[in-house]
Amino acid sequence: MQQFTALESRRFKILVIIVSISGFSQGMLLPLISVIFEQDGVSATLNGLSATGLYIGTLLISPFIEPPLRKYGYKPMIVIGGLIVIVSLLLFPLWKSVAFWFVLRLLIGIGDHALHFSTQTWITSFSPQDRLGRNIAIYGLSFGLGFAVGPLFVQLVEIFEGLPFIVSGLLCLCAWVLVFFLKNEKPETISSSTVNGTWKRFGATFAVAWIAFIPPFSYGFLESSLNAIYPVYALRNSIEISHLSYILAAFSIGGVASQLPLGMLSDRLGRRQVLYSMLGLGACTFGAASFFETSAIVVGAFFFIAGTFVGSTFSLGIAYMTDLTPKELLPTGNLICGIFFSLGSLSGPFFGGLFIQLFEGVSFLILIAILLGVLAILIFFTKSKNPIHFVTDKM
Repeated sequence: MQQFTALESRRFKILVIIVSISGFSQGMLLPLISVIFEQDGVSATLNGLSATGLYIGTLLISPFIEPPLRKYGYKPMIVIGGLIVIVSLLLFPLWKSVAFWFVLRLLIGIGDHALHFSTQTWITSFSPQDRLGRNIAIYGLSFGLGFAVGPLFVQLVEIFEGLPFIVSGLLCLCAWVLVFFLKNEKPETISSSTVNGTWKRFGATFAVAWIAFIPPFSYGFLESSLNAIYPVYALRNSIEISHLSYILAAFSIGGVASQLPLGMLSDRLGRRQVLYSMLGLGACTFGAASFFETSAIVVGAFFFIAGTFVGSTFSLGIAYMTDLTPKELLPTGNLICGIFFSLGSLSGPFFGGLFIQLFEGVSFLILIAILLGVLAILIFFTKSKNPIHFVTDKM
């Protein structure tokens, strides 16, 4: 088994810290703004559309982000992305407006995508194959842990509406400083002229790894709809803000608890098998939760269980993509993972908000269950052509 060098180990730890703080800011921002807008009487559909700003920013920057990464390296992209996020977070308390906050969320989407795209690609580029699932799981674990803590800080809004934004911005600043201790590196150069050009790389990567982009899509839909639309649905069903914070945190904590075990399990059994099994179990859990949604405690327990099943789908999807993609196309593969995550995240708030307005008598959790079930079936019946063989010896 290959081991990290001291330099790689230090780099990995710093990247993990940066991603955890980014997860915290995202985990806090989605439910926080949804709660503020709901209390101000903003409609569920407009609330959901506002939440899409984060993911529209991600999609806007996606076609342009790979060339500068290849030219300038990972570190400058992380520095610029982090700076955009910090400044945007600190600007929220200056003026409360749906339009102004939408622009700030769009900018945070741009900055976050630059940061996550760079850190994901960097980690997948220097991780040995027999530890890939484990390392990506730790990456996802750090983000999930931050994301789990984020909703707990929504309660700070009762002290001062701008306080959660300020706390998040300062924490991001502390993590951002660590980037300057890293030595810059660049992705591997393209060796074949047949994949020179962004669209050719997109086509080549999609051809070999399209099935691996379904898990990031599902996680994007799940994350955004649960954090941006479920709070609206829950408040309308008389669940208190403090209880809501713990319900959302329970889902993220469940994902944190299972990230590493599922990552290591996927190293041994295969990414595809673990993915369709977890998505199917997640669908069953959310479906069962819909029958008990008047009890915050029971729903919180179901959210924790569901989190253990589907809280790792994004990191497992990245690992699955890395299995199927040539190393020189890893930046493109990571980029497409981010695009599909954003497409799912855009779909979640929009269709979630529309769902609770059109189907008032139907549980919002049924929508989640149906989506996960359909995607589990799709992965189950689709086999990749040339997957990398998995490690079966003891690690």
